[in-house]
Amino acid sequence: MKTGFVTDERCFWHDPGNYALMLKPGGYIEPYNRHIENPDPKRRLLNLVQVSGLADQLTRLASRDASVDELLWLHTQRHVAHVQAVAASGGGELGIGAPISSNGWDCALRSAGCGLAAVQAVMDGTVQHAYALTRPPGHHAEPDRSMGFCVFANAALAAEYAIRHHGLQRVAIVDWDVHFGNGTQACFEGRRDVLNISVHQQAGYHQVTGEADEIGTGAGQGYSLNVPLPPGCGFGAYRDAFERIVVPALDAFAPQLVIIACGYDAGKFDPLGRMLLDDVAFRWLTQCVADVAQRHAGGRLVLLHEGGYCPVSVPFWGMAVLEELSGIHTDVVCPFTVQHDKTPGQRLAPEQQRLVTALAAHFESVRQLYW
Repeated sequence: MKTGFVTDERCFWHDPGNYALMLKPGGYIEPYNRHIENPDPKRRLLNLVQVSGLADQLTRLASRDASVDELLWLHTQRHVAHVQAVAASGGGELGIGAPISSNGWDCALRSAGCGLAAVQAVMDGTVQHAYALTRPPGHHAEPDRSMGFCVFANAALAAEYAIRHHGLQRVAIVDWDVHFGNGTQACFEGRRDVLNISVHQQAGYHQVTGEADEIGTGAGQGYSLNVPLPPGCGFGAYRDAFERIVVPALDAFAPQLVIIACGYDAGKFDPLGRMLLDDVAFRWLTQCVADVAQRHAGGRLVLLHEGGYCPVSVPFWGMAVLEELSGIHTDVVCPFTVQHDKTPGQRLAPEQQRLVTALAAHFESVRQLYW
C-alpha cells in the first residue's frame, strides 16, 4: 500500500500580498503585514512530516507545472491570459479575494501541476494513494475567474486529467473543506462523469451559496451534491453526514478514482471556520473515503490540500490524514486528541441529526429521479 507525496518549494513562495482577506489599510484599518493564506500552516505540516520520519517512508513524487493546454480544459482562455498578465504586471487582484504577486503565475501552474502528477502516479500504479501539498488552493476557482485565494481549479483539473488521459468514465470528488467548493461545481455541474460532493459550513463563504438544491444542470442534474451543515458541527455531525449521505452516493456512483479536496479549515481552531473537527475526525474521514475507493476504484485515491489557516493545528490534522492514508504510524502525538471526548460539540446533536435525515431523504430522491 504505497502512498505518494508531492510538494514543491515554489508553492510556498506564492505571495498573495500583505493584507488580510479583502481589508485594505486606511482609515481605522491598521495595516497588517501578512495575508491569512500564507505559507505557515502548510510549511509547518511539511516540516512535521519530515522531522517525524514519515517523509522517508512515503514515495516522493516529482512535481511539475500544468500546461496552458491543460488549464484550458476547464478554464477560459480569457481567464488564463488574465492571470498571466496580472502576474507579469507585478501582481494584483485576480477576482474576489484572490490576489497574487509577480510570481503568482508560476506558483499557480506548479500547484495545479502537482495535482496532475499525483493522479498520474496513482493511475499508472506507482502508488495507490497520493497527497499533494500545494498552494495556492483551487476549489473556489471557476472556469472564468479566480476567487477565494484560489487561482486555478486544482481538484477539477486533476479529475479532468484522469478522464482525458486515462479514459475514466466516473470520477468522484469529495470536498470536506469548510467552505463550499463552488469552483469545482462550476466546472462539472453540466456533466455526469464527475460526481462532486461538497460537505461544508452553511453560508461559510458569503460570496457563494452551496445549498442542497444546487444539484447540477442539464445532463449533470443530480451529480452535484451539497451538504451544508450549520456552524458548530463536530465529528458526530460529519460522521452522520458521511455515513448517510456521502458514502451511499459514492457507492451508487461506483467511482473509478476518488479525489479529496482536503481542507483543514473545518478544524476547531481555524480562524475562517466555525466547525469543531480534530485529528480524530480527520483520521475517520480519511479511512471512510479510502474504504469507498477500495471497494470501487482499486484503492485509487488522491488528496489535494486546500484550506486550513491555523499554523498550530493544521500540521497535526495533516499528519493524522497522512498516517491514516499510508498505514504508517509515527511517534507524533497530537496534543489535541485528549480534548476530543471533552468537547460536547463533538457529539451528534438532535437538531443536526434531523437535518442530516432530511438531507439524506432529499438526495435519495435526487438519485431516484436523475440517476
